[in-house]
Amino acid sequence: MDLAGQLLRLLDNRLLDPLEILLEDDRPGDAIRTLLRRRVAEWAEVLEHGDEPAAVHVIARLIGSLYPDDEGFHPPVDWWRTPLGQIVVRRVGHPYAAAVSLATAGAMLGISRQGVHDLVRRGRLPRHPDGGVPVAAIRDRLRNTPPTEESR
Repeated sequence: MDLAGQLLRLLDNRLLDPLEILLEDDRPGDAIRTLLRRRVAEWAEVLEHGDEPAAVHVIARLIGSLYPDDEGFHPPVDWWRTPLGQIVVRRVGHPYAAAVSLATAGAMLGISRQGVHDLVRRGRLPRHPDGGVPVAAIRDRLRNTPPTEESR
């Protein structure tokens, strides 16, 4: 799945479907879907190729809209392997955490938890003083590695 496809699916499932259920009417959703297809293409372009401030702004708006939570943003580990997860980690790291577990670091890097453990043991990734791996180190490592086809 590509980034735009993931965004459209998320917006449809998390925002439009509940709205249609609440209103008992799919007509507003159809009009919004047309607008969203155009906007999602623009957002994907900014996220993948735009300047850093613009991409961070889009990420903040998407996460705030798609994952509202009073407790902060805590996606499941596998979310970081998705196209949106990969863009987020490459652009901002983790929006609310300075460090993540070895399992989450593995998902962010596209390797296993054991692979992260080996990188930490060999000094290729630092260990965070509170445990886990610093998100900044993960982001820096990813920025020095071209994205794979799977993460696009």
